[in-house]
Amino acid sequence: MTELVLRTDVDGVTTLTLNRPDALNALSPNLFVELRGHVESIANDPENVGCVVLRGAGRSFCAGNDLKAIQNGEATPSPTFQSDTINMIENLAQPVIAEVRGHCYTGGLELALACDLLIASETAKFADTHGKWGMTPRWGMSQRLPRRIGPLKAKEMSFTARSYNGAEAAAMGLANQCVVDSELEAVVGAMAADIVANSWHSARGNKMLYNRGQDYTFHDGLAFEMAESPGRSADTEERVKAFSKG
Repeated sequence: MTELVLRTDVDGVTTLTLNRPDALNALSPNLFVELRGHVESIANDPENVGCVVLRGAGRSFCAGNDLKAIQNGEATPSPTFQSDTINMIENLAQPVIAEVRGHCYTGGLELALACDLLIASETAKFADTHGKWGMTPRWGMSQRLPRRIGPLKAKEMSFTARSYNGAEAAAMGLANQCVVDSELEAVVGAMAADIVANSWHSARGNKMLYNRGQDYTFHDGLAFEMAESPGRSADTEERVKAFSKG
């Protein structure tokens, strides 16, 4: 039986690949079940996983929720399974990079928004198409999208259901950068390598502070950082000595 989500582990970087290329990696309930299993495994393996890359097989990242699979009787274990899984991705201790080429529509966009960083290729196409089907978000888009690009642009995306290319996504702050398609994998790989080359303690502490800090006003956020910052890691002194010798 074909795996719907593939996992590879190399030098502290775990890559999860949505593996339904013939369906543009549409998010069927069965795919979500496999994705949840991998996410839970990563969450329980902090010593070996320093960074996660989420990508799609073939020419698209993800075309969205698979309504045909649902109509054919596929079902998740609970009504909130998809949104809970997306929340789990966002809440992973490790930084997560979305590698996006081709379609990144609606449910796929919600999945990408749970990632900490996003690198898009020139072939990327981002859209919120809930409005085309008379639907509204239930997986967190109404909270994550305006926080990423601002409420004005988020409303434009949702009201019009227009598609935006990789360069436009980078310009609006939806993506960190846009690169030519042939360089996408290498650019993402280099970013992941940079992350795992630095302190995993720092990366995880920074991610926690940035994510949880958004729940506070500015002054309360300063107090939160002072109280909750993990501080130095066990190898800080060793790292400083190595730098001094270099």
